[in-house]
Amino acid sequence: MLPLDPQADIGRRAWVPCPGCADTRDCEPCAERRTCSLHWRYLLSNKGSLLHLQCPGCTHVWTHETGFGATRSLWSRVTSGLPRPAREP
Repeated sequence: MLPLDPQADIGRRAWVPCPGCADTRDCEPCAERRTCSLHWRYLLSNKGSLLHLQCPGCTHVWTHETGFGATRSLWSRVTSGLPRPAREP
């Protein structure tokens, strides 16, 4: 089990299902895509629509692409989650 990231701040949260523990499985508010007082994640950082999250329950760390206000091309988001380097002539 990983320790909490030093960037973890309860003031920066996101409501995204954790792929590590699936703790939202039987939660009615989460099933209805509402904010839940129990199943929030630390929002460690973001770059455009790419969120870096940590679950406070199992401490799993992952990256989640929201697709909202995306700043990268679809192919770039699918393959790496990071901007592609510029091509040299």
